[in-house]
Amino acid sequence: MANERLRVALLEHGTTVDALAEAVRVDAKTVERWITQGRIPYRKHRFAVAKLLGVEEAYLWPDALTPKQAAAVSGSELVTVYPHRWAVPKDTWGRLFSAAQEEIGVLVYSGIFIAQDTGIMRTFAEKAKAGVRVRILLGNPDALEVAQHGADEGVGDGMAAQTRMALMLYRPLQQVEGIEIRLHHTILYNSIYRGDDQLLVNTHIYGKFAADAPVMHLRKIAGGDMVSTYTDSFEAVWAGATPVES
Repeated sequence: MANERLRVALLEHGTTVDALAEAVRVDAKTVERWITQGRIPYRKHRFAVAKLLGVEEAYLWPDALTPKQAAAVSGSELVTVYPHRWAVPKDTWGRLFSAAQEEIGVLVYSGIFIAQDTGIMRTFAEKAKAGVRVRILLGNPDALEVAQHGADEGVGDGMAAQTRMALMLYRPLQQVEGIEIRLHHTILYNSIYRGDDQLLVNTHIYGKFAADAPVMHLRKIAGGDMVSTYTDSFEAVWAGATPVES
């Protein structure tokens, strides 16, 4: 059966069969067989093709791994778990963002500890000037979801106040090209901090401050889907959020 997903991905990316073959160092006839006969490439080639075309390997070849293999690979994306956000070493946050070459993302209600860190804020500005896309998603301080989260954490209107404070602290970055800030009104089950293919995911627990909740450190691995699950969630919130005017 032909691999129409791969065929369409090539067309959308504007890449020819010959160009793809050269990029992943295989014969053009081999690429043709991947498309017309549905042949499944070796893992290193699947990874290279998926990265080049900007799509998930599992989307192009959903049958490449058995469910057990896919689960094992996804589990390998978990680098470590910190019992509390306050237990994450300070330099771990710095490395996450400073190592990014393409994408930095923050999805929070307020994330005030990030907004108050002048070193991280400086990193955001420097990275944006170097061509890295920086996207910040803050909770809309007037949203019912933010008010409810404040009630759940036992801080009441304090959550909305923190969000307004974070927004004020981010204001200077709005003048930096490449930095985008939007307000969302979703129920957050996790806060997400992204540096390219690495994430720090802070879980939210009813009745607990986010700083007291666990944090997962994830790193993308070819064939795994934990990281993509969270990045897809980020994109969904981003799509429905409202840009903050300068």
